[in-house]
Amino acid sequence: MIIYHSVTKVYPPKIVAVQDVSFQVEPGEFVSLTGKSGAGKTTLLKLLLGEEKPTKGQVFFENQDVHQLGSGNLSAMRRNIGVVFQEYRLLDAKTVHENISYVMEVMGVQEKVIMRDVAEVLDLVNLRDKAEQFPSQLSGGEQQRVAIARALIHRPQVILADEPTGNLDPYHTRDIIRLLVRINELHTTVLLATHNKDTINGLGKRVITLEDGVVVRDEPKGRFVI
Repeated sequence: MIIYHSVTKVYPPKIVAVQDVSFQVEPGEFVSLTGKSGAGKTTLLKLLLGEEKPTKGQVFFENQDVHQLGSGNLSAMRRNIGVVFQEYRLLDAKTVHENISYVMEVMGVQEKVIMRDVAEVLDLVNLRDKAEQFPSQLSGGEQQRVAIARALIHRPQVILADEPTGNLDPYHTRDIIRLLVRINELHTTVLLATHNKDTINGLGKRVITLEDGVVVRDEPKGRFVI
C-alpha cells in the first residue's frame, strides 16, 4: 500500500531531514515511527501526503508515485488518507458536529448521509453526547477525539497520526492510543509518529526507529530504543 523507496529529503541550505529511507507498509498494519525530535518522522508523513517532494527517491501510495500525480489526482489520493495532528486544529466557532460535518459539506455530500456518518464516527469516539458543544467546552483528550472523528469521516484507508498525544496527560494519551488501535482493528492502516516511550512499548506492534533521518531499526514487535 505505502512504499518509501530510497527517499532522501534535503532542505536548504544543506539540512538532511531523511536519508536513503526505504520501507513498506501493508494494508491494515499499525506502524509507529519513532525517534528524537528532528529525526525525520514528520517529514516522512509530509512526503506521503505530497506536501513535500523528495530530493531523491520515490513515495508510492496504492501503486501510484505520489510526486508524479497532478493536482487533481493528488487531491483524490489524499481523500484516502486521514490526518491527526498534535494541535487539534478545530474551528472554535463551530460545534463538534459542525467541525466534523464541514468536510463532507465541502465535498457536496447529501445532508442525510452527513447526519448518518457523523453520528457513526461520534459513536466510535464516544462523543455522541458532546455533538452540540464547542471545542472550548471539551477537555484536551475530547478535542483530540473530535480531531480523530474528523479524520475518519470520509472513511480513509489510512490514518496518519503525527504526535497526536503530545499535548495530553498520560490518562488521555492511553485513551487516544486505544482509540487508534480500535480503528486499526476495523482494518484501517495506521501510521503513528511518536516519541512517547510508554506508548511504543505498550503497543507491541511494528516500530521503525529513525536517527538523524536514517532508519536504524525496523522491528515487527519493536520497543522504544533511542
